[in-house]
Amino acid sequence: MKITVIGGGSWGLALSKVLSDNNHDVLVYDINSKIVDKINDLHICLQLNEDIPKNIVATTSMIDAVNFSDILLFVVPTKVLRIAIGESLKYMKNPKLIINAAKGIEPETFLRISEIFSEMIPANLLKGFVSLSGPSHAEEVIKGLTTVVTASSENEADAIKVQDLFHNTEFFRVYTSTDLKGAELGGALKNIFALASGLIMGKGLGDNARAALITRGLVEMSRFYEMYGADPKSLMGLSGIGDLVVTCTSPHSRNFQAGFKIGNGKDLEETLNSMTMVVEGIRTCKAAYKYAQSKNLEMPIISAIYEVLFNKMDPDIAKNMLLGRSSKPE
Repeated sequence: MKITVIGGGSWGLALSKVLSDNNHDVLVYDINSKIVDKINDLHICLQLNEDIPKNIVATTSMIDAVNFSDILLFVVPTKVLRIAIGESLKYMKNPKLIINAAKGIEPETFLRISEIFSEMIPANLLKGFVSLSGPSHAEEVIKGLTTVVTASSENEADAIKVQDLFHNTEFFRVYTSTDLKGAELGGALKNIFALASGLIMGKGLGDNARAALITRGLVEMSRFYEMYGADPKSLMGLSGIGDLVVTCTSPHSRNFQAGFKIGNGKDLEETLNSMTMVVEGIRTCKAAYKYAQSKNLEMPIISAIYEVLFNKMDPDIAKNMLLGRSSKPE
């Protein structure tokens, strides 16, 4: 089949390689002509300096990208998502199946990505929406290392269609789920705890502390799931605990890297200036903190990370604040 990939970053190109390996025709759109030239001329992923199949073609023309396929795979940061949707919408003449592989929540609205698409794209042009999520670093997927993810949609047939597009027996296995809320929440919230995990390692606090963070992070995520009406079983799946574990323990995680730098004494502005890729956990932390405050949800870890990021609280004070909370049953 023909698939258009909106976003030529490392994750967009890793997924493009999976699709190409599965014998699909892929056209990648990116606004950056340097990225497009590297794909077309040298057949490499610029961000990772990894080879990609020669039959993957790229363009800076949104009209060509939209007209190429009835399936649009969006892999762009949430802060530019509305811009990307708006540009693509100019050229949509027929219904499109939307797949999203980025992870985040809009801070100002606490809208999930599927809700942003539903808000912006008229119903007659939105054939369906599927979230592709799970423990999956681009650095490993593009090398063909074993990866297992979940295609989630409120429409099971759409989830199965996307499963068929990406699933192979060599290295990329795909499950399906109809709990779109849970998949999107898990993929977004885990980035906050990845920041905290990196901070713990940057401060040299050890593996015990990181294991405790992951465990208690799951508790805070479960409170979100319950309040938001997501299926708590999804928390135990690939888009929940699976994604949480990998992003909290791997140096490939840009959120982990950002937290590590903050733990080593850099402030938020210095950290962001030193990063080459978007750190979604920072925006998601602001969104989750505001949502928790509005719903009176107890989120001590998220609140502590918010204070460190946005109010410049010393990480040691944040740690002592967490440890100094009153004793209680688990």
